[in-house]
Amino acid sequence: MTRRRAATSPVLRARIAGIFYLLTFVTGILALVVRGRVGIVAGLVAGACYVVVTLIFYGLFKPVSRSLSLVAAVVSLAGAAMGPLQVRAAHPLVFFGFYCLLIGYLILRSTFLPRPLGALMALASVGWLTFLWPSLARELYPYNLVPGMIGEGALTLWLLVKGVDAARWKEQAGTASVEATDQR
Repeated sequence: MTRRRAATSPVLRARIAGIFYLLTFVTGILALVVRGRVGIVAGLVAGACYVVVTLIFYGLFKPVSRSLSLVAAVVSLAGAAMGPLQVRAAHPLVFFGFYCLLIGYLILRSTFLPRPLGALMALASVGWLTFLWPSLARELYPYNLVPGMIGEGALTLWLLVKGVDAARWKEQAGTASVEATDQR
């Protein structure tokens, strides 16, 4: 299994992430619009799709920073778990705000995705982070959703159409493995 995962091209993994990101959008919007059992199921499917995106992103961004990629994954998974578990300590979108900020930073530091996508993901985090202050989020709603739709939407489209620059990803992955070996 490990060999097969290693053999999977980073472009294919990026495109699969794009597909699951698109599914997250579609089912997430459906969950917001449709009430009842269908809305609940759509929300669960959206959460499951986001978990897949998170896991793929962890692998894609490990060459940039293994530790920061892990932190981003943990933050995203915590946010994804909050909805179905009905945890009310904080709004799940706050976690996705921090996740978008971390992914934006990782994209900015990467060599295999365009830097403007990193800036758009950082911008996306601003909208989601308004949910830190419920009264502000209510006041700005639905406009506070727009940065996230733009940033995450742009990344989704890029992943679907282009994927990542495989040569640069492999180069950065090679550099990361050499640095990890040097640290031992």
